[in-house]
Amino acid sequence: MKASKKPVRPRVPMPVQPPEERIRNFDEVATGYTLEMAAEEAARCLQCKKPKCVKGCPVEVPIPQFIAHLAAGDIDAAYRTLKSTNSLPAVCGRVCPQEVQCEGECILTAKGQPVAIGRLERFVADEYMHRDACGLISGKPECPLIDPHKKVACIGSGPASLTAAGYLAARGCKVTVFEALHELGGVLVYGIPEFRLPKEKIVAKEVNALRELEVDFVRNRVGGKTFSIGELFAQGYRAVFIGVGAGLPRFLGIPGENLNGVFSANEYLTRVNLGRAYSFPDYDTPIIRGRRVTVFGGGNVAMDAARTALRLGADSVHIVYRRTVAEMPARHEEVEHAMEEGVKMQELCAPIAFVPDAEGCLSGVRLQQMQLGEPDQSGRRRPVPVEGSELLLPTDLAVIAVGTRSNPVLLEAEPELDLNRWGYISINSDTGETSIPDVFAGGDIVTGAATVILAMGAGRTAAKEIARRLGCQPDD
Repeated sequence: MKASKKPVRPRVPMPVQPPEERIRNFDEVATGYTLEMAAEEAARCLQCKKPKCVKGCPVEVPIPQFIAHLAAGDIDAAYRTLKSTNSLPAVCGRVCPQEVQCEGECILTAKGQPVAIGRLERFVADEYMHRDACGLISGKPECPLIDPHKKVACIGSGPASLTAAGYLAARGCKVTVFEALHELGGVLVYGIPEFRLPKEKIVAKEVNALRELEVDFVRNRVGGKTFSIGELFAQGYRAVFIGVGAGLPRFLGIPGENLNGVFSANEYLTRVNLGRAYSFPDYDTPIIRGRRVTVFGGGNVAMDAARTALRLGADSVHIVYRRTVAEMPARHEEVEHAMEEGVKMQELCAPIAFVPDAEGCLSGVRLQQMQLGEPDQSGRRRPVPVEGSELLLPTDLAVIAVGTRSNPVLLEAEPELDLNRWGYISINSDTGETSIPDVFAGGDIVTGAATVILAMGAGRTAAKEIARRLGCQPDD
């Protein structure tokens, strides 16, 4: 008689704040594993000889090795293994879509119980956060000797630039990061809410660690306005990395979009996150606290905006999406959390027009009900209107979260930069180099809106080539 296969142990659940509590605060929703939970989850890893999970990671973290160290109780070794390829593990463990990357490739996915790689990554990074900054960034106990003649400029301080800066500084290059805003971190600070990614606890810690590696940060400097790429080379910089993101919002193009009460997700989230509107009256940042809020879009940004509106006191929040919930591009976990918190999903609907009240402020939105037709070029079934099925959804605050495009400020000031047909910077995919020699780019300004980990992978690719050209310390 053939022996039955050993059953797969279920994943260790992530502790979270109860929905009824978390909608009243901006503290992290997921509270993290304990040491015992992390050890139990790490023990589930099969330590595959040919791990597919590594191929699913854009920065190729040696996943089985870091998990093996964790299972053995060696946090230092686990962290060093993570840092060998990932500059921001505490960030990635929180916001990366592991379910379609490393965890999506885990052999246990076939059983519906992949190893919780992202949760383990977060645990290791958080455990190590109190260590000295040199080890935090480089994964080594000693800081490198910085060569002041090997100067590199990074434009923007988001995940792509921070990754490039960390890689280069850890290998002896002198890096300066130029940021247009008054705070550092790019989308990590202005775009992702505090309840998903704490700013002081996580982002500021990573930035401060870079300072310990003699990375200089210059704020309130706008590439293409207050300085040019040519001026950077004239100042002695030998390479430039462009990581300015893609922060220009897209709109719906329907009547009433200029009414008071209609916001792009960029503006809404920036006011709340960067302007700390969630911490009134400590920060007196103006924000409309709508009672009946409607968010348009189905990605992570839409979920962030909807869940933020709830925490700011909205009576009701709807997400309008022209396909079904099952087809939303947002992380499944974010959709689940939003629905647990009371966000209502208005699926198979598309906006037709915003409706004003007598004073010219938003009072509602007219929606067209949709049905799914034949697949389009992307392979997804195309939404088509259902005739005679319009409805009115009362709304006093609308947030449009249907994507972004490249900000033209730097691009228009640098006509030698070749752009693709979508208006993003064209690069050599092997090196990250643009059409201007020794000028590199990565992240959303190259790919369009994507994930934090993909931006980090692009920053790492460019940094490797810059380090090679400048003769910086090679990888071990």
